[in-house]
Amino acid sequence: MPELPDVEGFREVLMTCGRQRCVTDVEVRDTGVLRGVSAQRLRRELTGRRLGEAWRHGKWLFVPVGDSGPVLVWHFGMTGSLRCCAPDEPLAPHDRVVLTLDGARHLRYRDQRKLQGVQLADDARLARIVDGLGLDALTVGRAEFRDLLSGRRRAVKSALMDQSVIAGLGNLLCDEILWRARVAPRTQVRDLSETALRRVHAWMGRVLESSVRAGCVPARRSWLTGHRDDREPMCPRCGWPLCSNRVGGRRTVWCPQCQR
Repeated sequence: MPELPDVEGFREVLMTCGRQRCVTDVEVRDTGVLRGVSAQRLRRELTGRRLGEAWRHGKWLFVPVGDSGPVLVWHFGMTGSLRCCAPDEPLAPHDRVVLTLDGARHLRYRDQRKLQGVQLADDARLARIVDGLGLDALTVGRAEFRDLLSGRRRAVKSALMDQSVIAGLGNLLCDEILWRARVAPRTQVRDLSETALRRVHAWMGRVLESSVRAGCVPARRSWLTGHRDDREPMCPRCGWPLCSNRVGGRRTVWCPQCQR
């Protein structure tokens, strides 16, 4: 599922494929991914305008349209992605919105489950979206991290996944970060020591750095992520059987030996 590293990769796709290119056509193949905008309005607002400098906050991707137009907003839900394709490349079954750009390129929004999607935002709408998000996970300093989490009456994994606290962390990232920091996901934030909070923050930065380079949370065999879907998953650090249960409504994987 798309998390901060994936969306940063989609930003690179958008910048490579579409930056300063003019939209010559908009095909909405499934209106189920449109949020608060009709296919007709999306086509009207985008056609003939250039895409500006894309930026990301958490799991959201934004690109200005023209000099005074709205902002095109993407959220990728569980299965969304952006693809840069040649016009003659066959459409995939889940290509929902296709932007044709000058220079003979297609920018395709592909999404199987359609849990989120595409919208246009004016200044007021854009402010509401961003104001509802916490600091982007890539920008949170250690002191800010401590202030954001300290004293919260909830499990540490639930706090990390709360987009209004820290924006961008999802299920895979949180499991990987907590495994590396040797913190059990159900630990109450208020029970974490200052040392444990520093470890979580440090590993958040390192895991994000590696994942952004990879464009996803990589399923490396030296990572917890690389074992979570094994038939009999074992901890790559100590060899102990991994546990799997739900924390905050999400499937969570951890090592009971390393993460006491």
